[in-house]
Amino acid sequence: MEKFTPEYIQNFQQIILNDDKEKAKELLKELHPADIAELYQVLNLDEAEYIYLLLDGEKAADVLMELDDDDRKKMLKQLPNEVIAKQFIDYMDTDDAVDLIREMDEEAQEEILSHIDDVDQAGDIVDLLKYDEDTAGGLMGTEMVVVNENWSMPECLKQMRQQAEHMDEIYYVYVVDDDFRLQGVFPLKKMITHPSVSKIKHVMRKDPVSVKTDTPIDEVALTFEKYDLVAVPVIDSIGRLVGRITVDDIMDEVREQSERDYQLASGLSQDVESDDTIFMQTKARLPWLLIGMFGGITNSVILGNFEAGFITNPAMALFIPLIGGTGGNVGIQSSAIVVQGLANGTLEMKNAGKQLLKELGVALINACMISLLVFVYNWFLLGNVSTTISVSLSLFTVVIFASIFGTLVPMTLERFKIDPAIATGPFITITNDIIGMLIYMSISFALM
Repeated sequence: MEKFTPEYIQNFQQIILNDDKEKAKELLKELHPADIAELYQVLNLDEAEYIYLLLDGEKAADVLMELDDDDRKKMLKQLPNEVIAKQFIDYMDTDDAVDLIREMDEEAQEEILSHIDDVDQAGDIVDLLKYDEDTAGGLMGTEMVVVNENWSMPECLKQMRQQAEHMDEIYYVYVVDDDFRLQGVFPLKKMITHPSVSKIKHVMRKDPVSVKTDTPIDEVALTFEKYDLVAVPVIDSIGRLVGRITVDDIMDEVREQSERDYQLASGLSQDVESDDTIFMQTKARLPWLLIGMFGGITNSVILGNFEAGFITNPAMALFIPLIGGTGGNVGIQSSAIVVQGLANGTLEMKNAGKQLLKELGVALINACMISLLVFVYNWFLLGNVSTTISVSLSLFTVVIFASIFGTLVPMTLERFKIDPAIATGPFITITNDIIGMLIYMSISFALM
């Protein structure tokens, strides 16, 4: 950030060196928890621990959740479980507490839960830990303002004040029936415009948008986007209100998912950061490189079987990069469109046939244009009829195959509940290289 200039950091380090706690507290008071977490990145471990001990419980908990995963794990390893429970968990919303506890082993989880003073909070955390972390239930928090549809306005206001005392933000006021089933949302504007209404159910907004506990996170994100929400209630299988998800939580999940998909599409087998160790980065990058190496060896074997043809017609070798590169590019384009459609909800599996036909139409146009241009180029520059026809026909076939393959693979992965982002990376490129060479060699030698 601009505020963290070299002069600012040097000044902060000098304050720490002088053990001027009051001055350090004054500077920390002005910073947002996210800014303090960023400041940690430029301080050494001793300096980071020094300023962390100066934070009050609530701000310390917020800073902890803003830290990178690796930095947070390092800090938690140095702290006793009782301290984690009493100085961090007690000040966190249940969704943040669950995220923190999930990072620990089962024994540590049980010990931390045993040290939480608030029995209700501990019970909520235990309940949330039962949900899959990739569903709405695993992402939701239980802090919310809830009123009964049969309450009068004065009683409603009284309950809202009591519930709001322990909350940082109030996004919506949810209305439930006597069985705690979600009935509507109480607009805060109604408190002013209808102060004497007899019951809340007469002014509430009925049938609010909601998600179920087993709704996948990507569907929750689409719900936020579609209805422009800042929070969404979460209900169980019979409609009872069990929690809520806020927009900041879903945005964090969307960002993490986007990073995972981007890395997966780039040929990284697991999450990796620029500051990870050499071993971790190698472990994440090497698998696809090895697969690519075997793909290259396979191509060399294919080309070796047609060695006699290269001796007879050396010009064939000139177009190997063109065939492989075109097939890989077309396949990545097709798969990227499908993966994006699956991710944002514009493409559903029931429309797979329609998408395949559309992609085939695009492929036919692209194949005709590309093969025609190459045909004209080779006809005037090479003058070799056999090579001209074989290269153009191979390009036409490769483009058609790569388009269909790039469309079918992510759809197949989606059907089998495998991340389709795999299809936009090296997998498509390597496969199209091998198939493209087989097509090129087969057509060329058939014409020869």
